[in-house]
Amino acid sequence: MDIDLSGKKILVTGGAGFIGSNLCEVLLAKENAVVCLDNFSTGKRENILSFLENPNFTLIEGDVRNIETCLKASLNVDFVLHQAALGSVPRSIKDPVTSNEVNVGGFLNMLVAAKENKVKRFVYAASSSTYGDSDSLPKVESVIGKPLSPYAITKYVNELYADVFSKTYGIETIGLRYFNVFGKRQDANGAYAAVIPKFINQLLKLESPTINGDGLHSRDFTYIDNIIQINLLSLVADKNAINTVYNAAFGDRNSLNDLVSYLKEFLSEYNSEIKNIDVIHGPNRLGDIPHSHAEIKKAKEFLNYNPKYSLKEGLKESIKWYVENL
Repeated sequence: MDIDLSGKKILVTGGAGFIGSNLCEVLLAKENAVVCLDNFSTGKRENILSFLENPNFTLIEGDVRNIETCLKASLNVDFVLHQAALGSVPRSIKDPVTSNEVNVGGFLNMLVAAKENKVKRFVYAASSSTYGDSDSLPKVESVIGKPLSPYAITKYVNELYADVFSKTYGIETIGLRYFNVFGKRQDANGAYAAVIPKFINQLLKLESPTINGDGLHSRDFTYIDNIIQINLLSLVADKNAINTVYNAAFGDRNSLNDLVSYLKEFLSEYNSEIKNIDVIHGPNRLGDIPHSHAEIKKAKEFLNYNPKYSLKEGLKESIKWYVENL
């Protein structure tokens, strides 16, 4: 990834998670000093094991809900990539209090710590869930609806806090509204596993995946390398690009039925029986947005964002990793 970023000290909160660990890996490869803050509630130690002997990598085991931990982690840091959060719409519906404590309280703690320690730029994981009940397609950053879940509320509040801190304290912030990110190291197990690794895991076991609803809901599935690119570009972008939010996506949409069809096709190369597996259709999931498709013109214009991996290309790369690691 040809982005000129080296010799910096960068804090990645949630650095042992799926997206965070991939960011840590690329930042270390570019010879930056990386501080990883994680409490391992959803992050995994195996995601960062290969980094622990790197002298440029520092692990701080702690919680963003603790302001002192946030202050310690962000001391003498150039940039913050804030990935720490409790994801999952269903999880937030089951336990809205904890989602709010981590996603709002923890976010505010990190903003305060960044302000106090004079961090140069604060780039954070926002969410496409912010578009809520808006039925306009494609999704444009300036047009949102009402949130459909506690999780969506927390991520929208992040944007509001970032905007206020930028205007009030002069902190440079950039929010990246992630659209259905997938790729290596994404957890394939557990009650809140994302759909792509969950389906890959089930199909490899010759089990029928369950689609919520008729499978016509569509998503802008975004491969991890596209997300790494837009995060790094956000760190090096000029002043014209700051204090706003961007869609972080490929800029296309595919239905869940399409997704399963591609997975069966690509996985059949490893086991021909997979192509004959039937799909189960269950009820629609509470809080889900029916369709998600990002307009990425703004990110292209201000960040020079140019996503390389389509859904099909990303699936092929992901499947290679899961076949070797599941």
